[in-house]
Amino acid sequence: MPIAGSEALNAQYLTFTCAGEEYGVDILRVQEIRGWSAVTKLPEAPRDVMGVLNLRGTIVPVYDLRTRFGLETRLIDPSTVVIVLRLQGEVGERIAGICVDGVSDVQNVPTDAIMATPEVGARTDDQDCVSGLVTVAGKTVMLLNIDRLFGSRMDATRGSDREG
Repeated sequence: MPIAGSEALNAQYLTFTCAGEEYGVDILRVQEIRGWSAVTKLPEAPRDVMGVLNLRGTIVPVYDLRTRFGLETRLIDPSTVVIVLRLQGEVGERIAGICVDGVSDVQNVPTDAIMATPEVGARTDDQDCVSGLVTVAGKTVMLLNIDRLFGSRMDATRGSDREG
């Protein structure tokens, strides 16, 4: 028998694949999903920045999640998509895109089914970017904390924009 108000104990995640692994991001942080379109490359950008795209008048940086995680690169193909996300940082909301191999599904995840991420000696700049693990349809899905993954870097960028 369901417990009254049990809907509040679920969260929805957009799941996607990257290098054969399943990842998820909070669906409330997803602005849109776009098929791949060419980006404008920026000189001297970090390796994981593929470039920027103009999204209805807003310039959006696009990150290659494979490069960000140190995975092997892959050529862009028809299944490649950009997930446009809303990030929260110390200086407010920012928009960023992540290039992934393909979108899987939207999953309802009971919050009590989310397992803690084990400590594995991660790099300090990506520390805590995986907020938890959950098993969906027999597969382990890594739930990403996008603010920790990209937020501090984008805050630093925005801060330097204001100083000049």
